[in-house]
Amino acid sequence: MKISFVGAGNVAWHLAQAFEDAGHWICEVYSRDTQKARQLASHLYDTNIQPDLNFSESEAEVIVIAVSDDAIESVLERIVLPEGVILVHTSGTRSLVEFQNLVEIYSDVFVHTGVFYPLQTFTKEVEMDYREIPFCIESKTELIENKLIQLAQSISDQVNRMDSDERFILHVAAVFASNFTNYMLTVSNDLLEREQLNFDLLKPLIQTTIYKALASEDPSLGQTGPARRGDWKTTARHLEYLQETNEDWTEIYRLLTDKIRNTYISK
Repeated sequence: MKISFVGAGNVAWHLAQAFEDAGHWICEVYSRDTQKARQLASHLYDTNIQPDLNFSESEAEVIVIAVSDDAIESVLERIVLPEGVILVHTSGTRSLVEFQNLVEIYSDVFVHTGVFYPLQTFTKEVEMDYREIPFCIESKTELIENKLIQLAQSISDQVNRMDSDERFILHVAAVFASNFTNYMLTVSNDLLEREQLNFDLLKPLIQTTIYKALASEDPSLGQTGPARRGDWKTTARHLEYLQETNEDWTEIYRLLTDKIRNTYISK
């Protein structure tokens, strides 16, 4: 298929190259930051840098809006589309109905709409196996949805039809599983750096914890630690140290300790 991108951030960086590796042609890349568009285009075979949001003459069959959720409406206000193109966003939370309504308000021509959501955290420098990434696909019509599914299947073995409500719930769960987990690891690293200890010491523990969670049908079965055991003398000593160190860390530790205690000890 012929595909163009609005946005040249982490998601576009990975998807554009995955599509091209699968035999699709990336026609154009647009970004507010022209340098980012140039960088992405330099990794592609025959891609033009789109100078503005006028895609009216584009040959693209699919235009992917790969920008932050808050920027989607701003793009739709200004983009000029070729009639009949399939316009998709990559957001985990923006509903198809909301997206369709905005397109109808701002577009002077008829276009198809859809959702092409990859459930993964992307960083430009980190390579990944796209075949293992779940893609959540949605469109108003079965014909367009099937086209988007075929496009997703060209790069992934994990393709799912999913409506906006299901995708929203999945995104909430993903924030807990990925974003909050990474923040906890960041706190651990900062705490150790403060005391001039090496974060590498925690890596075998982190790897085992994640492995156990993924190997089990129920991650709660792998819960361990002083709060799980009811070792309140230890948690009290931890809190005493944290109160002298960082107020935010103290608040987080107390909240999670209470939640674990209420989940396991009170049963």
